This record gives sequence, structure tokens and C-alpha cells, in this order.
Amino acid sequence: MSGFFNSELRVGLRRAAAFVSILLAFSLGGCGSQPSLGSLAAADIPDYEYVVGPGDTMEIFVWGNAELSTTGIVRPDGKFTTRLVEDLQAAGKTSTQLARDIEVAYATYVRQPVVSVIVNGFSGVPEQQVRVVGEAATPSSVPYRQRMTLLDLMISVGGMTEFADGNGSTLVRDFQGKQEAIELRLDDLLRDGDISANMVIMPGDIVIIAESWF
Repeated sequence: MSGFFNSELRVGLRRAAAFVSILLAFSLGGCGSQPSLGSLAAADIPDYEYVVGPGDTMEIFVWGNAELSTTGIVRPDGKFTTRLVEDLQAAGKTSTQLARDIEVAYATYVRQPVVSVIVNGFSGVPEQQVRVVGEAATPSSVPYRQRMTLLDLMISVGGMTEFADGNGSTLVRDFQGKQEAIELRLDDLLRDGDISANMVIMPGDIVIIAESWF
């Protein structure tokens, strides 16, 4: 008899949890056309432009002046030094913007310089990173990629540890100027292959993977 009541209790709890989830999704989504936190599809995500960040590796190519071409890493203060100009601000600019700045700086020394900047090692600025903390295999900050999904992100950090409570994990997102929390179903996604648990990731998202207590 106790087994019957325990089974009924579990069913009741699952139904209650599902009802609460529906209410939460409705309250976050509202009645208008604005998509809710967890319902964003790839089509809803605007294109973004990558900007250089501290730690990025860059190649500076100066056409017709091979001796001025160089490679290097953007310093922690966001600046970069070339063979002619020191302390150029790099962080927060696109590669095209940085190339134009270098052309202006080089114009003092080279007639009509033509510069290209190639970024081939990416860290990005904090606003364009996604952070994964807690029971990830390798907790880290991951540079955001266009159309990134939760599955992409979990592959980047090597999945979860054996102690993770995937379905008890949370995504924190800035939504209309406020930080909101989205419940994640990482166990369903990674261990059961339930693709409905996948979702679109946004720049600045934080994924907190909970620890299982038993």
C-alpha cells in the first residue's frame, strides 16, 4: 500500500512541477509578441559583429611593406603594439575599425598605407562571452559564436562531471535590462538525447551547473 501512495505522490509532484513551469513560462513571455526568455529561436537572434578583446591573437598585414607586418596578442589592458606605433587601443573594436586606426597611425611613416587585421585566436570582450560555472567538466568563459546553442556550449566545456545535477541547473540572462533565470534540462539533453531541451544561447549568458546531493 505504501508503494501505491508513493507512486501517486510522485505523479502528483510531476504534475505540479509541470503546472508551475507553464505558469512561469506564461509570466515571462507575457501576452504580447515579445519572445520569452527560453523561447528564442535562431531566427530571433540578430546578427552581431565580433569585436577584439584582451587575449586575442592578431595578424597585422601591411600591403607592400612586409617588414611592418607583424603578429601579437592583445594585452590585458586592451592595447596592442605594432612595429611603428605603441599602445594602440584594440579591445572593443572590430578588425576593420582597428585596421583603419593603424592606417591613420602609419600614415606618418608610410605613404598611403593599406592595412588588414586578421583575428585568429579568439577570447572576446566579456559582453560577448558565455560563462559556464559549477559542475562543468572544464568551467570556463567561451567566446560567443553566431547561432550558438546550449548543446554547442556544453560540447565546448566538455560536458558535465559525474556529480552534476543537470536538470537542476540554471541559465542567467540579461533580459530587457534585468537578470532573469531559466531552468535547464541538461540531463535530458546530454544523457537522454532530448533535443527539445536544447535552446539558443545569447552573448553574456551564464550557465550554472548544479551539484547533485545524492
